[in-house]
Amino acid sequence: MAKKGELGLGGALAELHEKSDNELREILDELYKEERQLSYERRILHGKIDILKAELTERLKKRRKAGESVISARDIERLSEILAKGAGRRSPV
Repeated sequence: MAKKGELGLGGALAELHEKSDNELREILDELYKEERQLSYERRILHGKIDILKAELTERLKKRRKAGESVISARDIERLSEILAKGAGRRSPV
């Protein structure tokens, strides 16, 4: 059985023709476990992102309701920088 950390793409796929059926099944099992773990971590990360986005949205709604500007001077500055960089890279059509 392959050891943890040994299943990099090259390690799992190297010399497949020399591996027994059981070795191939073990590698598959390990890769499935790794895939499930990564999928779980991705779902947790997306949940955190969703929570932060919801919090920011609520804060912006409250500011707008209170009559405050929801666009800061920094936002405008950043947008200007983005647009200025993009203007120089236009492709001729």
